[in-house]
Amino acid sequence: MRISTLFYIALFGVGICAHAQNKQLLYDFSEIPQALNINPGAEVDFKWYTSIPALSGISFQAGSSGISAFDLFANDGVDFNTKFRERVLGGMTTKDELSGTYQLELLNVGFRSQDPSVFYSFGIYNEGDAIGYWFQDYALLAIDGNADQLNRRFDLGDLKTRGEMMNVFHFGVNKQLNRKLTVGGRAKIYSSVFDFNSTRNKGFFVTRPGQNNILSSTFNADMQWRTSGINALKDAESEGNIGSTVLKRGLFGGNLGLGVDLGFTYKVNNQTVFTASILDLGFVYHSNDVENYTLKGDVTTEGVEVILPGALADPNRDFWQDLVDDIESIVPFENNFNSYIAFRPTKLNASLRYNWGEQVPRSADCDCGPNVTSNNRLSKFTNGVGAQLYMINRPRGPQSALTAFYLRRIGNIMTVKTTYTVDKFSLSNIGFGLNLQAGPLNMYFLADNLLAYRNVANSRYASFQLGLNIISWGKN
Repeated sequence: MRISTLFYIALFGVGICAHAQNKQLLYDFSEIPQALNINPGAEVDFKWYTSIPALSGISFQAGSSGISAFDLFANDGVDFNTKFRERVLGGMTTKDELSGTYQLELLNVGFRSQDPSVFYSFGIYNEGDAIGYWFQDYALLAIDGNADQLNRRFDLGDLKTRGEMMNVFHFGVNKQLNRKLTVGGRAKIYSSVFDFNSTRNKGFFVTRPGQNNILSSTFNADMQWRTSGINALKDAESEGNIGSTVLKRGLFGGNLGLGVDLGFTYKVNNQTVFTASILDLGFVYHSNDVENYTLKGDVTTEGVEVILPGALADPNRDFWQDLVDDIESIVPFENNFNSYIAFRPTKLNASLRYNWGEQVPRSADCDCGPNVTSNNRLSKFTNGVGAQLYMINRPRGPQSALTAFYLRRIGNIMTVKTTYTVDKFSLSNIGFGLNLQAGPLNMYFLADNLLAYRNVANSRYASFQLGLNIISWGKN
């Protein structure tokens, strides 16, 4: 596996990047054990469960908010250069992004305590996440140049990107406090495989009429590119052992961090339920295999100046190199090995659900908490409808999504969920989730943006989740 391929995995999630990491189909889908991972305070009626390693908790999301492959490569009779200039250079802004995320569950186990109101869960999953915003002024400067752009400031802050791959070790506690309120928390240890980020860039490049020459150019920069784990992967690639290096760094051999998830479920009344969670409130401290690059300074130049006849005294003098050396001395490009802290992309979920219809008979004879009657915790209404709000912290500020959903239970065998989501990637994102229970075997499949499958090339967003679990309701 080449380093370029590894970055491709981190960015697009192939081979197990976020859109925005939204899992609106899984959230509050209490029949699926993995719903605990995005709300540790969800209602739980299992006695115990275990996922099938590498076959469960698989999720993938990728999106582009500005353009699709169809926009550029459709056979519509329009010249490619024209489409690129109109739809990319003229149509995209610095708020448009290419992003993605994936997760692969390695272990996920949950079990009820001797105190039936308490449920524990623990596990490991591998995660990759990356985002890059459209560097508008860089593209305009590279393609059009600055000759016809006098007095225009090209913003060097347009470069904003970050990405990471890590293993996450987690342990959660879920407790039903009373008939109305269930709370939960999850502690996390992050073991980073690699990280890169460049999100705090500032500065500009501007060209004006010169005094001693035709043009005068000013370059002001305060830029930084931070990395960890990249050099270790490069060395491993040359030695042919990249797989073992990724495994080692993911098992506490890389950089470590701490985080926490918090959540709750509150029954406003017998049919109305409010839930909320905050995820990945944490950080990774990068001190191992760190290499950073900086570009900082301010310089104004009018280009190569040749003063005659003094310049003729040294016919071998390289005036262009002198100019480059002068600029580099004022705006130095340097590298260092300083440690840094990278905060996780924190996520917030909240939902309000209204239930109605007949109640599905309970799955097992289990008293799951204090004040729980035989007809309470495990009996569920056949229908549920509601709305969910999702937010995530990103380099250019919070991103949000709003989802309306409908959930239908068919006995204890099947549950389906449909969603309609509005976010920066799509205004017509319809999703569908299916959960099947065959005895102790639990199977689920969730997919978003179904209308886009009529023309995959024209889609700006794709997402799916799937998994296999073994569940026991048992008796306490």
